[in-house]
Amino acid sequence: MAGPGVPGGGDDGEDGAEVIVIGGGPAGLAAAEVLSAARCRVRVLEQCPTVGRKFMMAGRGGLNLTHSEPMARFMARYGAARPHLAEALAAFGPDDMCDWARELGQPCYVGSSGRIFPVAMKASPLLRAWVARLEGAGVRIMTRHRWLGWDAAGQVRVAGPDGAEVALRADALVLATGGASWARLGANGAWSDIVASRGVAVAPFRPANCGFRIGWSDLMRARFEGAPLHGIAMRIGETHARGEAVVTRNGIEGGVVYALSAPIRDALACQQGQVRIHIDLRPDMDIAQVTQRLARVRGRESVSNLLRKGVRLSPVMLALLREGGGVNLPREPRALAMLLKDVPLVVEGTDAIDRAISVAGGVRWDDVDTRLMLRKLPGVFVAGEMVDWEAPTGGYLLQACVAMGRWAAAGAVQWLRDTPKGLYPSAP
Repeated sequence: MAGPGVPGGGDDGEDGAEVIVIGGGPAGLAAAEVLSAARCRVRVLEQCPTVGRKFMMAGRGGLNLTHSEPMARFMARYGAARPHLAEALAAFGPDDMCDWARELGQPCYVGSSGRIFPVAMKASPLLRAWVARLEGAGVRIMTRHRWLGWDAAGQVRVAGPDGAEVALRADALVLATGGASWARLGANGAWSDIVASRGVAVAPFRPANCGFRIGWSDLMRARFEGAPLHGIAMRIGETHARGEAVVTRNGIEGGVVYALSAPIRDALACQQGQVRIHIDLRPDMDIAQVTQRLARVRGRESVSNLLRKGVRLSPVMLALLREGGGVNLPREPRALAMLLKDVPLVVEGTDAIDRAISVAGGVRWDDVDTRLMLRKLPGVFVAGEMVDWEAPTGGYLLQACVAMGRWAAAGAVQWLRDTPKGLYPSAP
């Protein structure tokens, strides 16, 4: 299939070239699709028993493919990586993602938040159709095959299902090996030592879109673990976000937390210890409105009843207020309103990186050219989370992974056209 990011479709491809894709996640499968359309002979090597395991995990709560917001705002979500991702996302953007899903029998719709989902809301029908189309195009998917690097002749070293090592010939290689979160789904970061040994610079992995540790009281931990915090706002410094959160046994996670995970994480690193975040439990009201509502409650009510009757504060929100403001909360309406609008919480650290939705870190951009080829390893291309970028949840992660996979594959096709066949690009 010709399409965005495929230079000229199949007629311009390097017919018969052997290309190996390492990794069967969205970036790797997207690369395989472009390479097969260019008439390359493609093998996808995946170390897990099945492909797309993190893709399937992402679809458990409804597969968020991409986002409908204006492109300028969409691109801004990628922060410092924006200039590096611009060409890939211009070649395969949100509209292209929707068209692609529809071609696979999964039409999309725009949710109330602007996020875009397949109508089926599940990952499995889309993944099945995608794999079937790839296999129908001649892509060979080899599961339980773990990449080990290269041999002295530059051939690709692979450990097969029985552990025996084999060497595979490749005219080009696309690495889409994932980051370093959710290792049980295949992204364990083990590849970093392989490419680093060839002189490729790799930034340390850091959790992104992650939860954070807070020293809850025993009461908070025992009574409210798993309790949702709906419609709150969170702030660190001058950076704000609104959304939902969930109290965990050791801290807090959820959409609003993920939106601020980068500045919170970076503040923890800079201060080498605790940082303070602030939560607004009623972001739709200002301090004067909250004060007025609290003042309307008549009688000698307890503070708990005052908050429940005046501003309909839930039990978990009341508990959170006590965690930040102390057990003896002020009774005076304005003082109580000011605390409710700015609950301070001390963050002690990030959750384990393996629990993070995604990671920052990976192959540094200085070592990657505009085609996503490694400067020190000609003919080796990289895509997806193994490169040093991050983005919030909301469809931005999946969109960039697919776009990068396609862009890296298009770069490989171009490189193969310009390079004599039979070259082992990664030979020392």
